Amino acid sequence: MKLVLFDCDGTLVDSVGVIHASMVTTFREAGLPEPDMAATKSIIGLTLDIAIATLLNRAPDAESTRLAGRYKEHFIASRQLPNFEEPLYDGIAELIGTLARRDDVLIGMVTGKSRRGVDRVMETHGFGRHFLTIRTADDCPSKPHPAMVLECCAEMGIDPAVTFVVGDAIYDMQMARNAGARAIGVAWGYHPREGLIASGAHQVLAAPAELLTLID
Repeated sequence: MKLVLFDCDGTLVDSVGVIHASMVTTFREAGLPEPDMAATKSIIGLTLDIAIATLLNRAPDAESTRLAGRYKEHFIASRQLPNFEEPLYDGIAELIGTLARRDDVLIGMVTGKSRRGVDRVMETHGFGRHFLTIRTADDCPSKPHPAMVLECCAEMGIDPAVTFVVGDAIYDMQMARNAGARAIGVAWGYHPREGLIASGAHQVLAAPAELLTLID
């Protein structure tokens, strides 16, 4: 039996537009220099307070915690807009469906997204029933700490050595390596291939379907 743990933002869904817009609004109302898109992409995957502190180029503090709260409010408000989108990347629905039909694979999620955000993604795309174990920013320390992976492995009774962590960020690769799992990067997300390899990726997928061959 093998365990496949997916990141969410930048791996399953393309959410950078709404994340960046919410971040810009948060910084603008605080009178702070607004991050550009590249800066926003670089911190996606981290727990929110750490992500904002990183954009501020300092350690997490009271201000980054306050800004994280405001960001959440802006993000939640954006969900009410008629044009709100967190679309799946091409091939992801087919990949999840194929893995779910296999009797030698378990599926889970390890994400810096909130539990509420994950629930929304699962509801929108209708594959929540396939994810048997989930750890979010509400449950564990921020990536690259290995807790998310290790807790999912323990819950499923699977050794990290036969666990695949699939993500688009350097933090995913570092987390996987820290947990003793296989680090699988994806080329369609927010961090460049070179950064994923430098951070310990065992392999970088060009398309979702390549994962099927890899886990065999």
